[in-house]
Amino acid sequence: MFTGIVEETGRVLAFEPKAEAWSLTVGARAALADLALGDSIAVNGCCLTAAEFGADWIRFDVLEETRRLTNFAALAPGASLNLERSLRFGGKVGGHFVTGHIDAVGTVALFEPRGSDFYLRVRVAGPFMRHVVHKGCIAIDGISLTVAETDADALAVWIIPHTRAVTNLRDKRPGDPVNLEFDLLGKHVEKLLATRVS
Repeated sequence: MFTGIVEETGRVLAFEPKAEAWSLTVGARAALADLALGDSIAVNGCCLTAAEFGADWIRFDVLEETRRLTNFAALAPGASLNLERSLRFGGKVGGHFVTGHIDAVGTVALFEPRGSDFYLRVRVAGPFMRHVVHKGCIAIDGISLTVAETDADALAVWIIPHTRAVTNLRDKRPGDPVNLEFDLLGKHVEKLLATRVS
């Protein structure tokens, strides 16, 4: 479980297929604090398990299914990634509860400064828009954000300068894929209502 408050941006050092899984090596610093083998790290919002690590890097095994269903398919050496260690009991929850299970991949439609803030519009496949609620929570590449606008196939959020500066959003351009995780409570309510016996 995570909060959507990104601790640092790491850089892809290598991402290559191996016999058993894809191997993703990420340059990191803050995410290494108190790290143990087997710990969970949110990488662009996707929960991955630390398989190896050194003084300034972490390596993860990535399933083909995970690569296919996330924006990892577009990763190349040098790409920036949002990193967050898992939630610890007694810690602060500054964002919202994020599981690290990606629901869909959206596409950046527009990202531009408006006044002193930034406006981000993301296209989302129509069927997934039922999970997007105006003023509700969403995790975009693992960043806890509030939905400001919705329409039939897109959502928009406002980004403060600090968030842009400390996350991989500073590198995003129209057409780039982003991982989306919709609000956990909303998904559970939808499931309960769909299976309710009249």
